[in-house]
Amino acid sequence: MLTINRLDLNDARLLIEGASRKAREIGVPMCIAITDESGNLVAFERMDGGKVTSSTVAQDKAFTAAAARKATHEYNQACVPGNLVFGIHTAIGGRLCVVGGGLPIAVDGTVVGGIGLSSGTPQQDIECAEAGIEHFMNERA
Repeated sequence: MLTINRLDLNDARLLIEGASRKAREIGVPMCIAITDESGNLVAFERMDGGKVTSSTVAQDKAFTAAAARKATHEYNQACVPGNLVFGIHTAIGGRLCVVGGGLPIAVDGTVVGGIGLSSGTPQQDIECAEAGIEHFMNERA
């Protein structure tokens, strides 16, 4: 029998709070998705002004980060013609995302969920995702 650690709704709210605070700071309204360790959505927020298309992208980034236990920008770096992983973004009905902005959330070395942001540049999305994780870790300490 397995014991599984996963994010709950209060955890997801902390992650969104930290990410949205950073998004306001940089002036980019974001779509923010939080998933559990298996990539299932726990919470989602589309900030006022967040791009409509970014709703799905943010959720796919969070799904990829949690389920694959890897940051989406790491897939991006490896997903080039000639590499064995090239084309992975077409897997699972195109759900695996290779655009930066999805990060796995680990507690005590175990992935417990994923965070995905979209509406800014990939670097802005990553910054806001990192801010969400940092806020979550500080609040649970």
